Amino acid sequence: MTNLDLYAKAEHLLGIEEATEALYDLYRSELDEYKVKTLLDVGCGRGGFIKRMISDGVECKGIDLSPIMVDECKTQGLDAKCIDAKDASGKYDAIVCIFDVLNFMNKDSLLEFLDAISNRLNDDGVFIADINTLYGFSDVAEGTMSSENENEFLVVDAQFTNDELHTKFTLFEKNDSEYKKYQDTIVQYFHKIKTFQKLASLKLIDKQIFSLYDTEDKTLLIFKKK
Repeated sequence: MTNLDLYAKAEHLLGIEEATEALYDLYRSELDEYKVKTLLDVGCGRGGFIKRMISDGVECKGIDLSPIMVDECKTQGLDAKCIDAKDASGKYDAIVCIFDVLNFMNKDSLLEFLDAISNRLNDDGVFIADINTLYGFSDVAEGTMSSENENEFLVVDAQFTNDELHTKFTLFEKNDSEYKKYQDTIVQYFHKIKTFQKLASLKLIDKQIFSLYDTEDKTLLIFKKK
């Protein structure tokens, strides 16, 4: 099991449903300003945002690196594939990366990813993504939490150092009278805004610092294709 699949298995224990809905509302309100007919959701998860945009009359596709997430999308009849962004096809009026997808890439991977995003945008296309602020990493994300239900117990231990957040997930899953243990570490990277202001293929047209879990812990980035 990859760390993305472990995250998929543990996501329902993280208590992020309210934050996810708030992000969906924010993205929808921003996209209202553009005449979006086609959309690609990169890191689409279980397809929650895709379903909302389809209800608004937008033709949507999703990609995610977790087979578990993609399979759940497909069971709902959504158009989703388990591929990397560089392997995506087609052109879109809008592309979104919701819930700090960009923070899961180091700088080199991020720059390659953003070039791939530009290649998938129509000439006047818009790309929207959110990232964690430094405060969001050092004061909000860092720490230890646990959660459980009748059949599962999750411990999350996150440490932020040298602009990297290392989050260890330990999940115990009950099977009959025994527990099976899953454990892995996910790394996220803090990115400075200036990284996004010097891109060759995308122009940063707006940035908005907002509060999701705590005061000013997130930044919304809006790009247009150059």
